[in-house]
Amino acid sequence: MRSEQEMMNILVDFAMNDDRIRLVTLEGSRTNKNIPPDTFQDYDISYFVTDIDSFKENDQWLKIWGNRVMMQKPEDMELFPSESGNWFSYLILFEDGNKVDLTLIPINEVEDYFTKSDGLVEVLLDKDTLIKNEVIADDRQYWIKKPTAREFDDCCNEFWMVSTYVVKGLARKEILFAIDHLNEIARPNLLRMMAWQIGSEQGYTFSVGKNYKFINRYLPNEDWESLLSTYTENGYQEMWQSLLTSYELFRKYSKAVAESLEYKYPDYDEAITKYTENIYTSLT
Repeated sequence: MRSEQEMMNILVDFAMNDDRIRLVTLEGSRTNKNIPPDTFQDYDISYFVTDIDSFKENDQWLKIWGNRVMMQKPEDMELFPSESGNWFSYLILFEDGNKVDLTLIPINEVEDYFTKSDGLVEVLLDKDTLIKNEVIADDRQYWIKKPTAREFDDCCNEFWMVSTYVVKGLARKEILFAIDHLNEIARPNLLRMMAWQIGSEQGYTFSVGKNYKFINRYLPNEDWESLLSTYTENGYQEMWQSLLTSYELFRKYSKAVAESLEYKYPDYDEAITKYTENIYTSLT
């Protein structure tokens, strides 16, 4: 596998030698000092160009970077249409395992790019000194945020209401319906609540990572094991247990957040739990 320095040299040197490319930025985890580096990190690169259509005419110019295993062009897809406007991107996995996510952006959209930026940006090349102020990458936008009382109640409301759809799916023997509602809506709100509790204890000055991937660093081991057990979904009994364990975890963490922030804990927890237990009991 080519090293990080080799890849960066290839990507920046190519831009240096092409007059159409005026500005190059790096985004994502490779700019984040709080993310341990590894070989699976993508190279999220943006080229700001004067003539985007000349690049889109064919893909031959990409061959200089090495042999590809696969490439995806999101803006050129019909089944999964992109909403990136005038931008055009190439997601490329190379034979040596390196992956480059390259985005071409019209040079007149530099200001819009930085306005929409999540803060994780480094300027690698600026031929025309377009960037007047120093750009320092940080992940502040992804830090745990203290919830308002309304946000806290909305999270509780969504978790407990959507849980009834999981119950309904299990009662009807529609397991994919139940799995989808647990995975896509209920558990993400459980994770959100767990992150809020971590923030209330340790401060709101760090991130638990994309998709909460670092949350295990801050959880008691028994709670981490319980959370993982909620992903057991290969049968109806397993799904019931995953749901009930989710209830226990959500109750524990939402009560802790309510107490810490002096928010009102909702009374529908008890009602939905009773509703769930009655249906579960009637089916067993």
